Amino acid sequence: MKRVIYSLYIDIPTDKLDQVVDSETKAQFKEHYTRLIECKKKYAKDIGVEFILFEYDEKYKQFAKTMPPEITDYNIVNFYKLHLLYELNKEYDEILYLDFDVVPMKSISFFNIFDLKKGIAIKHNNDLVKKIDQITDTSQSIRSPTSKYYNAQAMLIEKGFSPENDVINTGIIGINTEWLIRLRYFYGFKKDLELMTEVKNDSDIFPERIRNFFGYDNETLFAVKLKQHKIPIQFLPEDWHYHFDKQGFIPDNIHLVHTINKDFDTVWRKYA
Repeated sequence: MKRVIYSLYIDIPTDKLDQVVDSETKAQFKEHYTRLIECKKKYAKDIGVEFILFEYDEKYKQFAKTMPPEITDYNIVNFYKLHLLYELNKEYDEILYLDFDVVPMKSISFFNIFDLKKGIAIKHNNDLVKKIDQITDTSQSIRSPTSKYYNAQAMLIEKGFSPENDVINTGIIGINTEWLIRLRYFYGFKKDLELMTEVKNDSDIFPERIRNFFGYDNETLFAVKLKQHKIPIQFLPEDWHYHFDKQGFIPDNIHLVHTINKDFDTVWRKYA
């Protein structure tokens, strides 16, 4: 059984930043770059697995060239991190992906806690989805769980499936060979991107105030693939995917902190 932990850091050029990745986020990643790598290396060493960091290189540039022009750099990066799952699976049986802003807080092995033979280990954001009658022209963004939920619904309906889905967060992913093969994430990828365009621009399934925030999001497509191929899921509890955003604190029992607010100084104080 070969296992690996990996992360990805792509420094998006300033002229290609958007509402998702702004100049402050870019600056925080650069300032904390070394510690964000070292904490993951330490965790991997402590639990006895290899760690690999992927960055901007020829392989990424070649992947980016395959993307149509409507796909933003941010979305290309997030599709690329899933592409790397399949590349790593050529050598490794079980894989743990950590977003670059994830900090491991304890030296307890993820692989010992989650039996990946039972399903993909991943977080859902279902509790953040707004009901349709609560949605206005300004109540969401292209990255909000609400947008992803109804975007996935529209795609599933067009594909002939039940619209019910889970809002997936791909900031932390535990997966093995079996589920990667069954997920078939990039099978029919071009057609899936075309469908994303169709449900945004030409579909009458949802009103315009909802469709305006549909996009080309890796998590939307991940949710669709999970339902389409009936993949079992182990939803990560809060202590294994803690969204550090507006709370201002990190509880003592947390294993993996996903630093949504990019307040790394607070994370490092807790880490120490």
